Amino acid sequence: MPISISAAFDGGKIAVTRAEAPGDIELTIPADKHADFFQWFYFRLSGAAGKPCVIRITDLEKSAYPGGWPNYRAVVSEDRETWLRTETEYEAGVLTIRYTPRANSAWFAYFAPYSMERHHDLVATIGSKPGVRTDVLGQSIEGQDMDLVTIGDGPVNLWFIARQHPGETMAEWWMEGALQRMVDPADPVARALRQHATLYFVPNMNPDGACRGNLRTNAAGVNLNREWHEPSAARSPEVLCVLEKMKAHRPDFVLDVHGDEAIPNNFIAGFEGIPSLTHRQLALLGSYKTILKRMSPDFQTEQGYPPNSPGKANLSIAGNNLAERFGCLAMTLEMPFKDADVAPDPVAGWSPGRSKALARECLAACLEILPTLRS
Repeated sequence: MPISISAAFDGGKIAVTRAEAPGDIELTIPADKHADFFQWFYFRLSGAAGKPCVIRITDLEKSAYPGGWPNYRAVVSEDRETWLRTETEYEAGVLTIRYTPRANSAWFAYFAPYSMERHHDLVATIGSKPGVRTDVLGQSIEGQDMDLVTIGDGPVNLWFIARQHPGETMAEWWMEGALQRMVDPADPVARALRQHATLYFVPNMNPDGACRGNLRTNAAGVNLNREWHEPSAARSPEVLCVLEKMKAHRPDFVLDVHGDEAIPNNFIAGFEGIPSLTHRQLALLGSYKTILKRMSPDFQTEQGYPPNSPGKANLSIAGNNLAERFGCLAMTLEMPFKDADVAPDPVAGWSPGRSKALARECLAACLEILPTLRS
């Protein structure tokens, strides 16, 4: 049987230039529809069992984040459950992936995918647990449900949103870890949080982009993390419905979960440049980062985005907008597509399991800072 390359499935993204022999496969990554962003890839290679494969993805100097390719290694799976890193090189705009499949099908991706089917399973499984409420806040541009999971009945409102940029799948793996901890009846952190806070989770802010295999945009080609100043039903109904719910349940804390292509570590981006910045907000930001660094060896504070100058924050970004709008602690958590340099894993790199583990520690840090969020 000849080899074949396909990506016509949930989250798939690739275009075939040449695939006539296992050792000579050339591909490109299509851009998000109605936008110029491209970096996410996810495809299936069939018909190459036992054959050394050389896959070249070209034109990456034009990708959204060319700095994301040096020292990056692709992930591969033959069962779509376990995703491991494989030999990968980058030079002059070409990513070269080498792998010898044991089975007749292998799946390659930029990071371990998180399908919409798994999303629905997550919402259904968590929603069936005692004390959990699931709601549909509205619909995406293409009519997909915008899911909200609410846990706890305490007076402090903690909000968690993920995957505004759909290609950042580690963000929904983080959500899975957080939600699993919160419904564990034996977990003391979860019990305390449920008692003293109400936690609101939006596991996937961009279901249309996730289905399409987009990197950063929704079905209209809109970057949702540039819509928080003035979301609209026409361009960004996903943000609009979440923001309306936040207005009804005013946040004391927001964590917007993302992935970063270039920086090989976990870090938090703050809101230092908002016009109405207070000393209290800055103190909370510093405290949360310090606590999380103490709790998780995978988290660090040395690398990250430089803070904005006073009054220069972009208020269309969720973290900045929500910190300004509600006077709360609102942060952006970034996880790497590569690996965490502070604690590298040569086999899996940064992975779904480590994303889930970091989520559990983020919740523990929330519990520690909880008494100061409304003081």
